[in-house]
Amino acid sequence: MSRDSLTGSRIRERRVIQGVKQAELAKRIGISASYLNLIEHNRRRIGGKLLLDIAAALEVEPQALTEGAEAALLGVLAEAAVASQLPPEDAEQAEAFAGRFPSWAEALASSQRRVSTLERTVETLSDRMAHDPLLADSMHELLTTAAAVRSTAEILAGDEALEREWQDRFHANLDADSSRLAQSAQALFGYLEQAKDPAAGGKSPQEEVETYLAQQGFHFPQFETRGRPASVDDILALASEGLTDAARYILRGVLGQVRQDAAALPLAELEAAIAQEIVDPVKLARQFGVAPAVILRRLAAVPELGAGLVVCDRSGTVIFRKSVDGFSIPRFDSCCPLWPLFGALGAAHTVLYERLGQLGRGRMQFDAYAATDAAIAANYNVPAPVQAVMLLLPATVGDTSVRVREVGATCRICPHAACGARREPSVMA
Repeated sequence: MSRDSLTGSRIRERRVIQGVKQAELAKRIGISASYLNLIEHNRRRIGGKLLLDIAAALEVEPQALTEGAEAALLGVLAEAAVASQLPPEDAEQAEAFAGRFPSWAEALASSQRRVSTLERTVETLSDRMAHDPLLADSMHELLTTAAAVRSTAEILAGDEALEREWQDRFHANLDADSSRLAQSAQALFGYLEQAKDPAAGGKSPQEEVETYLAQQGFHFPQFETRGRPASVDDILALASEGLTDAARYILRGVLGQVRQDAAALPLAELEAAIAQEIVDPVKLARQFGVAPAVILRRLAAVPELGAGLVVCDRSGTVIFRKSVDGFSIPRFDSCCPLWPLFGALGAAHTVLYERLGQLGRGRMQFDAYAATDAAIAANYNVPAPVQAVMLLLPATVGDTSVRVREVGATCRICPHAACGARREPSVMA
């Protein structure tokens, strides 16, 4: 049913919300109640002066009756339909539902927004509490200092009389420990407050680098010139302000890889190749004569694709992430072992493909491509550096041609109880 054909339903809903009887509204606008009844049941088209008169009588803008729910509201309702796994024929009724019952539609959308916000909060807090080294160190410092304060206080509060010299020593210890406890608590509070803002300080070096790259849009046009591209040192000189030494070290490696990939395949050539065709990393790798891992990293830099990228080393540690909405990539906790990213480590020279749906994330789907990128061995018995790269491309919603594999973000917040790869219980169970 089209938006225009729902004008009558919206008129009826607005009238009912305001407590106006059908006959009363018909009298206000100068038509019969039977004709208004036909309009409200979408059996008569409406426009022109009559529409303006009805809108004025209901004290709403005419667009509210003809255009229906806003796109943002319909978008949230679509997310709720996907999360609830409604059949496509039911999900397509979101516009009709919002037109007939705007208050209920807004209530449902509000609940969906709250669920999404709470999911993200649980993910962030669980991630930090599980494996944030700075938080763990702060908690250890607090507990150790509190135990020292308590021990000193117990001695001073004991029945045995202490010599004045020992009392002074214990009082000095108590003063120093209590001061240290206050400073530790204040530092922890400041760190947690900073953690609420992605742009705030208190980050790890890896987070500093990711924040900087996000500010640049993960794109460096200075490297895309065929003639004389900028050097890594040139970029670092501009980016050094505000970055720690450790962050600059990590950023140097990232920029070196970007410069190398740009020399092998300029972004303009890649964008021209995918302008008229469906993205196919293997086909593109053959076309340009480069490794699939290069294609995956280059595709992640194309703004129009809105892709995510995850890179891990041979230990399975995530060393680079470009986030994408709808797919959670833990910052501190261990990632889901079912991702094809980790399968690629054991499948050298193979490009893996799966369609993924991350549990607890609104059921968005992604086409995931993964491949390894191994360097040439430096010498005998010296392991060559190996990295696995995974590209995440948002998939078409409702496409049932490819089987979807359900994965998690990390075990702690994954509701899949029967997963054979589970390492610990989930707080979402």
